[in-house]
Amino acid sequence: MKLVIQGKNIEITEAINEYVHQKIEKAVSHFQNITTEVDVHLSVARNPRINPNQTAEVTIYANGAVVRAEESSESLYASIDLVANKIARQLRKFKEKRHAQTHAPVKAVEFLEAQPVETLISEHQAPALPEQVVRTKYFAMPPMTLDQAMEQLQLVDHDFFMFRNADTGEINVIYERNHGGYGVIHPRSGNGHTNGKFAEIAHAAKAADR
Repeated sequence: MKLVIQGKNIEITEAINEYVHQKIEKAVSHFQNITTEVDVHLSVARNPRINPNQTAEVTIYANGAVVRAEESSESLYASIDLVANKIARQLRKFKEKRHAQTHAPVKAVEFLEAQPVETLISEHQAPALPEQVVRTKYFAMPPMTLDQAMEQLQLVDHDFFMFRNADTGEINVIYERNHGGYGVIHPRSGNGHTNGKFAEIAHAAKAADR
């Protein structure tokens, strides 16, 4: 199992490195058969108004899925403890759900009546974006169904998830609605500007970048 540790506004000392290995390896010890890589990102906010300001984020790649957890506190070691416990729970839920799906009997598919898509941003409203890009993430985007995307959303500890729709080949965003349930954002065909700004619109709509 590959474990990578990165830091922002903090030096990854030998003591921190050993503590992360101890806690995270223990958290995933029962799931190493499904875990291929673990990325740990530690950060300290320089802005004194941000409290708690010491954050530990763990991203695990497990059998083609991404399991993610993030915790913050006033102590980096406490944040590592919290995120280790959280990622262990996430992995347990992921493994139990996959096991249940494997052994579940085949059921008839129930088709739900399509619901109208909410208007999140008007035609002439520009998305409110940060002045500078503060972090860039790259990840694989294999085609998946809406059900698979919904399952992935529950694993990444975000309130939105971007995915490539297996039926259409388009990039969609599924998100948790403020009043319950889920919504899906689709790019508008025939409009290059909208398609080109799709990720920014999704970000502005949910304001969930962590």
